[in-house]
Amino acid sequence: MIDLYCILIITESVARTLSGAVPGDTGVSLANLDLLMRSLVFIEDHLEDTVPVQTEDIADACYASKSALEKVFKYMTHFSIHDYIVRRKMTRAARMMIDKPNLNILDIAIQFGYSSHEAFTRSFSQVWNCNPSEFRKRCENRPHTVELFPRITGFMQLEGEKLMRRTVDISELYDFFKSRKDCWFVCGDIVSLIPINNISRKAGDIAISEALRRMESVCGPEDIVFRIGGDEFALLTNSSEEAYAEELKDKILAMNGAIIPYDEEEIPMSLYAKIIKLENDALRYSEIFPKLMIRAEEKA
Repeated sequence: MIDLYCILIITESVARTLSGAVPGDTGVSLANLDLLMRSLVFIEDHLEDTVPVQTEDIADACYASKSALEKVFKYMTHFSIHDYIVRRKMTRAARMMIDKPNLNILDIAIQFGYSSHEAFTRSFSQVWNCNPSEFRKRCENRPHTVELFPRITGFMQLEGEKLMRRTVDISELYDFFKSRKDCWFVCGDIVSLIPINNISRKAGDIAISEALRRMESVCGPEDIVFRIGGDEFALLTNSSEEAYAEELKDKILAMNGAIIPYDEEEIPMSLYAKIIKLENDALRYSEIFPKLMIRAEEKA
């Protein structure tokens, strides 16, 4: 069976060629961003299912292969899909304990698909480092200052080097995207990473590190950069102003051709970049990919 996810990428590539757009620019970024968002929606809709949702179910619903979905989650969150689902359930459960202090813990456990208090407590303790009763007691006097756990790592490891990244709570990733539904993305791909990788794997890692640095360097204090593929990145702004996103994109493109040093070689590196806005119910409609593609083509 042909993977519809791959067909969408191929279709976009053909559309770019016919429209005269530069081949290879931000196509995979848009597809990965779409896949991530559709998977988050599906997971959110099935958190309270009696039978736990499986990775295969999510992949089928998103018209993607299981491996493609797992790769996007690993790049984005450094967690498996299963771990994300558990953390998301426990975050929702924790918020329910805070918002509804009179609700029985077993009732909350059952609502999120746990058949026993013991099984729920095990999962809850793995995420929050305390049992549900201790958590509820701890939060009684400070319900609005509770920090969610765990966070997406603030560092990305590349050949022994730590690269600083802004953080967002992994278990609140869905809410985070939803809260910025009218904000702009700047999507970027590394131009011709394969020839750089052919020099050496380490040179490729340095290029990825440099791409993240360039995108981070133009960010405002509330903007955040995600790696959503091998050499694909998304910068999510906290602005609904197109001019702001254009300014960030132009700053990224202005660094194109800058040299990255590797041993005795000087390697020029460039990024493709486009801006995309996910409007209104962007996390709720299945047509997100065509709309992203059309908007990208309009900007080409």
